[in-house]
Order: sequence, then structure tokens, then C-alpha cells
Amino acid sequence: MSSKATGSITVTMEGSNKSAKLPLLGGTLGPQVADIRKLYGELGIFTYDPGYGATASCESTITYIDGDEGVLLYRGYPIEQLAEQSSFLEVAYLLLNGELPNKAQYAEFDKGVTRHTMLHEQLRRFFEGFRRDAHPMAVMCGVVGAMAAFYHDNLDINDPEQRRIAAFRLIAKVPTIAAWAYKYSVGQPLVYPRNDLSYAENFLYMLNGVPAEPWVNNPILSRAMDRILILHADHEQNASTSTVRLAGSTGANPFACIAAGIAALWGPAHGGANEAVLKMLAEIGSPENIPQFISEVKDKNSHTKLMGFGHRVYKNFDPRAKIMKETCHEVLAELGIKDEPLLDMAMEMERIALSDDYFISRKLYPNVDFYSGIILKAMGIPTSMFTVLFAVARTVGWVSQWKELIEDPSQRIGRPRQIYTGAPARDFVAMDKRG
Repeated sequence: MSSKATGSITVTMEGSNKSAKLPLLGGTLGPQVADIRKLYGELGIFTYDPGYGATASCESTITYIDGDEGVLLYRGYPIEQLAEQSSFLEVAYLLLNGELPNKAQYAEFDKGVTRHTMLHEQLRRFFEGFRRDAHPMAVMCGVVGAMAAFYHDNLDINDPEQRRIAAFRLIAKVPTIAAWAYKYSVGQPLVYPRNDLSYAENFLYMLNGVPAEPWVNNPILSRAMDRILILHADHEQNASTSTVRLAGSTGANPFACIAAGIAALWGPAHGGANEAVLKMLAEIGSPENIPQFISEVKDKNSHTKLMGFGHRVYKNFDPRAKIMKETCHEVLAELGIKDEPLLDMAMEMERIALSDDYFISRKLYPNVDFYSGIILKAMGIPTSMFTVLFAVARTVGWVSQWKELIEDPSQRIGRPRQIYTGAPARDFVAMDKRG
């Protein structure tokens, strides 16, 4: 479904008689958008929007967010319903294809993903080329980008069948790459995938399994991982997704585009937020220090940062956080964790945030990063792997967004403009004449 013209606005330049009529476009949901594509041609001016906070870079039918109301929809379906009633692979099909699958479609899709979980055996050597203490995200960037050298038989982005196979390969193989990055960092044998397990179960098996003893699936933990993957699968035009789209607009192959997305996700302001939550809790030290920490947060002259609360987009409760909160308490109860200092502090921080007027009035609710960090910590996953897990989940969103970009005839190579504030035009001066 394309955007529709809903009216127009007239822009007039002060001090001149120049004006331009800009069409107003409307989508299925959300605010109207001024189409500024002809603004430069008619008035000779650009728009200025650092961070693109008020700029729509594309049309998309995949994800919708209403930050004021706390709404997140995947292809029109509320995230709450999908997290409670669906599975990650079913959501992956939905994001890629636009509709929920029937039984036959799901069986075929599940088989397609399952049969691509193995990595080319020569890719094992890539892991040996990294330092033992390399950050797993560095490994992810390198190995995912290198996939183009091993699966170059499906790099024609204009062929729908090759795009389909590339999508299968990325969604199936990224969990294997992620698990191997972790195993390599701790010096354990790499664990090959098992096709008799679900997507989340297989990922946990590759992370935690060892040849010396059988791995036993815990349904509560597997379901928690499945929900984490669903909740992080896509989130509209965020920094990493925009990076994937920008790289894709050049015609780059899908493996290079997803590697670019992983690199963008690596930033602590994006994918590293849940890791920052645990770092904050560790710096607080113990529950009795929380009141002092909160007072420093409230002090305008203090530089103390509050991590895991509030969200740039959501000005209400993050809908994903509600689900993660329930999942968090389920995991802690299942594991019988009662005396873990970091988790004790996290629960106390949650209690304060939901009762203190300072937090409530500013809508600083615990967000999805706050709860996911606690869950992953409780499950024994090291903080260095938190962003890697985010990348595993977001791969399906990136691939869906990349696929939509390639299939959109209106898309062109991305080329933002700028306000130049450097030196004006000047002549070259010989070195012996410079002051």
C-alpha cells in the first residue's frame, strides 16, 4: 500500500516572492508528511534535520510505532499478541512476507531456515584468525561480511529467488555465527546446530552445549529467548536499520548490508543499552546505595546517567518492556535466583521507578533494555554477548527492510545533504609565503 496525497502546504521564502507547494502525504497510520523532494529545485533550499528525527526516508509496510501511545505493530499485529501467541520463526515469516503463514507455508519456511543453519566448514578458520579475547561483535562484523565470499552463488539482488535464499541463509546462519563467536571467546569447542530443535532452543544449545555432557532444554528459558528475539526483531527506521537501507541503496550484496547493520548496532547508544544497564548497577554497588544514586540522577548539576529507563521514541511505557517484565520474573522464579546483588538492585530500581513521582512525571519507565539485561544475566550469558543476541534477533528485520528497499521502485541511492560551515573559497598560497 502506497502513501496517498492528503492535501498540500505552501512554503514561502521571506524576503522574496518565491514559494513552493508541497504535497502532504498520509500513510495507513501516523502523522501527515510533507513531500520536500521538489523543495530544492523550486526554492533552492535544503532542509536541516540532524539525526533525521523529523524526516521520513522511505515508505514501509513492515513496522509501525506510536511513541506517545506506546504502540508497536509488526505488519499491523500488536507486539503483545505476537509475543504471547506466536513464535520467532512465525514472526520472521510475517516480517518477510507481510502475512502470517498457514500450516503449509510455515512448514516450508521452517524447513528452509533449518536446512541452512550449518556454516561452510572453511568459515571455521575465520574464527581462528581473531584474537582469543576479541569482542564477539567484532567477530560478527567480520564473519557475516565474509559470507559473501562463501555464498556468492546468490548475490544477484535483482533475482527474487536469490534474495529469498540469501534471506534464509542470513536468518539461519547468524545464530550459528553468534554462538561460535562466544564459544571461541571462552575456549570451548564450537557446537554444530541441531535441526530437531526450535530456533530459540537451537541457539541456546549452541551457546551452552558441550560435547562432554548432554544438553537439557529448559522450556521456560527457551520461551524467554524466543520472546527476546520477537521483541527485538524490528523497530522501524532506527540507526542500524537505516544503515542497512543506506548500504542497500548502493546495490551492495545482502551480507555486506547486514554486516553494516551489525556495525551500527555495536554502538553503546543503540544495541549496547542493556549492557550499560548492568554496568550502571555494578557501579551502584549495593541496594543501600540506590537512594544516593537516585538523588544524583535528580540533581541537574550531576552527570550521573540513568540507563534502562525511558526511550527516545516511546513517550509512554515501552510495550516491549511490559512483556519483558513478565518474562523476567518468570525466568528468575524458574532459576530460583534470590540473592544475586545485581538482580536485587535491578528489582529495587524497578520498584522505585514505578512509584517515585520524579520517574512517573517524566515517564521514565523501565524499558526493554532494562529487563532484557536482567534476563540474560540470570541465564548466565555474559554482557559481551548482549549486543550479539540483539543482532541475532534484528537480522530478520534488517533482511525484511533490505528486501523491501530492493523491491521499491521509488528508492534511489541514499545521499543526504549538509550545511557547509567550513572556509569560503580561497586561493592556494605557496609554503614560503604562508605566515
